[in-house]
Amino acid sequence: MAEQKELVMPKHVAIILDGNGRWAKSKGMPRNYGHVQGAKNVEVICEEAYKMGISYLTVYAFSTENWNRPKDEVDALMKLLRNYMKTCLTTAKKNRMCVRVLGDKTGLDEDIRKRIAQLEESTKDNDGLHFQIALNYGGRDEIIRAVKRIAEKAAGDEITGSDITEDYFSGLLDTKGLPEPDLLIRTCNEQRISNFLLWQLAYTEFYFTPLAWPDFSKQELVKAVEAYNHRDRRYGRIEEE
Repeated sequence: MAEQKELVMPKHVAIILDGNGRWAKSKGMPRNYGHVQGAKNVEVICEEAYKMGISYLTVYAFSTENWNRPKDEVDALMKLLRNYMKTCLTTAKKNRMCVRVLGDKTGLDEDIRKRIAQLEESTKDNDGLHFQIALNYGGRDEIIRAVKRIAEKAAGDEITGSDITEDYFSGLLDTKGLPEPDLLIRTCNEQRISNFLLWQLAYTEFYFTPLAWPDFSKQELVKAVEAYNHRDRRYGRIEEE
């Protein structure tokens, strides 16, 4: 029997956490129940991903468009976020996670911003999993914020057109200093990126699963990585014959 080839781990995995509400509804439960279970699963997958050898994990938790949901659901999500920040602080200390929040923090309540600052400051030197949470995040919004900073610098004669390179622009994004995702996973069978990491996903491999996020397990993460191992990442080059 041929020896099974060891999986090559993607360095950076990004996940669109989709299907919490639909999962809860299918069980006769309120949508908020699905969000609570989804938050618990984030902790599980963080730990499993790091054990597998994944160094960076980025999750899409709350988009700039999610404010358009019913007020009671948004309020419940904000309450869940406040509780999660406390839990994440404990988990990060235990697992030595380095936590970073992506997105426009100015759109969040002051107490949430303070909790984010505390979480980022207290975990910045940790050497375990690099865990990024996208909150009040939109790829277009991120790019517009970066362009505005360039315009301000240009108006102040701090930069010229020749200074603006891909690397320079990347350094103005929320993901500054992070490697671009190797693998994007989206749950609940939706096959779109929904304004997530528009700049960063240029050469990322995509994996879609019909499972809702609360049902996404370590075994499913392994399946996604196995699929990733069968991709041929050429970055625009042609394969030598």
